[in-house]
Amino acid sequence: MKHFACNNLEDNRAYNNSHVTERTLREIYLKGFEIAIRKAQPLALMSSYNMLNGIHTANSVDLLTKAARQEWGFEGLIMTDWGTTAEPKPDLEGRMPLYGPSNAAACIKAGNDLLMPGSKEDVEEILASVDAEEGTVKYPITLEELRGCAERILRIIAKSNTYTEES
Repeated sequence: MKHFACNNLEDNRAYNNSHVTERTLREIYLKGFEIAIRKAQPLALMSSYNMLNGIHTANSVDLLTKAARQEWGFEGLIMTDWGTTAEPKPDLEGRMPLYGPSNAAACIKAGNDLLMPGSKEDVEEILASVDAEEGTVKYPITLEELRGCAERILRIIAKSNTYTEES
């Protein structure tokens, strides 16, 4: 499932900041995701490019961990949309976007298991953030959080591997 959440634009969708009240968010924008997760337990969920109330959805603990995983019981893997951590590029008129990229370590902290497509810079940032002391990096993460990502990815691989010799 994608794009989680409030990403309803085609133009400028990577650089949008959706301002939504909690009630509107829950009753309109998240309801379909909640129903799908509770009833179908999909294998994967993709966070969106945009910001939601000033926070990149890919960096939102409230969306990815609290709502999807803890409240609704989502067990699959959560991945970022393609290039959400990449430096922004100018639009067709040469204007730079108002907002910068999401943060790779914050993506892990928020509950993403997989950064798409992933880059050398993302890996370096994540590794530098593991068990870093507060104040030495922007978003410290624990080895336990990183292991949780790996476990969920491996669980989905095992669950989706239906190959048999008869196939």
